[in-house]
Amino acid sequence: MTGGNTRRILILTLLAAVSALSQTAERKIVIQSLDPHYDWAITPERVRDYREASQDVRIVVARTPEEFASEIVDADAVVGGISKDLFAKAKKLKWLQSYSAGVEAYRWPEFVESDVILTNCKIVQGPNIADHAFAMLLALTRGLHVFIPGRSKEEWIRDGPSVPPLGELPGKTAVIIGMGGIGSQIAQRAHGFGMTVIGVDPKDIPYMASVSKIVSPNELDSVLPEADVVFVAAPYTPQTQRMMAGAQFALMKTGSYFIAVSRGGLYDTSALVKALDSRKLAGAGLDVTNPEPLPKGHPLWTMPNVILTPHVAGTSPGAQERRADVVRDNILRFVHNQPLRNVVDKRKGY
Repeated sequence: MTGGNTRRILILTLLAAVSALSQTAERKIVIQSLDPHYDWAITPERVRDYREASQDVRIVVARTPEEFASEIVDADAVVGGISKDLFAKAKKLKWLQSYSAGVEAYRWPEFVESDVILTNCKIVQGPNIADHAFAMLLALTRGLHVFIPGRSKEEWIRDGPSVPPLGELPGKTAVIIGMGGIGSQIAQRAHGFGMTVIGVDPKDIPYMASVSKIVSPNELDSVLPEADVVFVAAPYTPQTQRMMAGAQFALMKTGSYFIAVSRGGLYDTSALVKALDSRKLAGAGLDVTNPEPLPKGHPLWTMPNVILTPHVAGTSPGAQERRADVVRDNILRFVHNQPLRNVVDKRKGY
């Protein structure tokens, strides 16, 4: 055999090996959309963007539980979510991208102890949730929750037992539990309205001009007597469960407000009802409840000093665009073995 033939055979062998390696190295990412609420993730334009993020990955869209159960078996990554039962079948799984900021659904030991990387969509909902939180506060302090329903009855009621005292925000104090992507945005708005802002967070938070001071969660009780309004914007973890209970509501000023926009498990619902019923609190704005959905017949439905919305604060076109950007960027990073954005400490839950 001549030297030229030998080199030719060697080159062909190497090319075949490289081709086989590239085929085995191809990664599979399953985009899960079993809930119409997340259809934004699988529009043709978005799926095309995901696929264009890298040519070295196979993107599979699962639109039914049956498709998802089938595709998860050999998936390297999942965008969306996964149940405990299906996780046991996903032997190749290396990365899970959650659509939401909250990741309490993945607290089971098998997942927490695994090597699977969990990323979330924190921060992306900050502007719209902060807007929602402040809309609730403004509605309560200016009596809009009373005046707006009067329109349908053609009632011009400016005073009386149904009309609460109308207040203003400058000079008031806001205590914000959770100074992440949502809480920091609430702080900006509160500061813009002339309020003093006190943050509560376990992490060392960089300096923010909008915040007067930040205390640790074990110091919460020391700042609650200063609060004209308490905003709940922290993730739900074993440490934050029922942070706001009867003792905490009792420490707040008479006539203060309570706004919850992260998870309902952070406050004691029964204690909140008592604080509202006794008029210790002037009002509450709740986008999140516990239980959720709030069952029919629950006293919160009929309390005149409560504004309820059905966990919609996180929804807006801008938030969906920012979510899609996180998904696309992380797909690109995953395929090229780069650090992922928004990695969650699974033990801490955020």
